[in-house]
Amino acid sequence: MGHTVREKAKLLGRVRRIRGQVEALERALEAEKGCSEILHQIAAVRGAMNGLMTQVIEDHIQTHIANPAITSDAERSKGADELIDVIRAYLK
Repeated sequence: MGHTVREKAKLLGRVRRIRGQVEALERALEAEKGCSEILHQIAAVRGAMNGLMTQVIEDHIQTHIANPAITSDAERSKGADELIDVIRAYLK
């Protein structure tokens, strides 16, 4: 079982909160709220997305790289390569 499946409820809760923040941002834009309020909401959404990414990365490292049950160097290397690919895409 993958770590995203084990943490499904927690991750979905985060995603639902992010969705609520994005919807609030949309409503603020539709209501023509001030720049400061819009910027604060954008920062909140970005922070929430970063928090979600951090959680999944941490879980990936613990499950696919640092897990002492992994005895195969190839499996550990695969986990590291997957993480590197995601981080490269994220930092673009």
